[in-house]
Amino acid sequence: MTPLPGWQRALACTRAALDRKAYDLVVLEVGRQSSIADYFIICSGRSDTQVQAIADAIQEDLGRDGVQPLAVEGLPRAQWVLMDYGDVVVHIFYVPVRQFYDLERLWIRAPRVELPEPFQSQARAQKTGT
Repeated sequence: MTPLPGWQRALACTRAALDRKAYDLVVLEVGRQSSIADYFIICSGRSDTQVQAIADAIQEDLGRDGVQPLAVEGLPRAQWVLMDYGDVVVHIFYVPVRQFYDLERLWIRAPRVELPEPFQSQARAQKTGT
């Protein structure tokens, strides 16, 4: 199978996360600020179980497309799971941990990507009411 291009990979991760009811999902375009990746996907789960479910769904969905992560960190504790897909890095946080680290503030210069529909509406509907 041909690997998914970066933006398609980011959308596949987004779809899988939203299908598992990820909260406050944002996609940042970090390629101009860093050589780490082109996109960061940042989202939250309300429990460690939900964080694990989101990570598992992303890994399973992309695996069906023949895409495997280069690395996965933090899965056993599921407070902050980092999934490295090369040009796409996914950060899945337990809500209080995300508030503590505040990656969006650290990457304030990275533009937020406007997601296509139906992802944009789904992400807007799944905002955390903390």
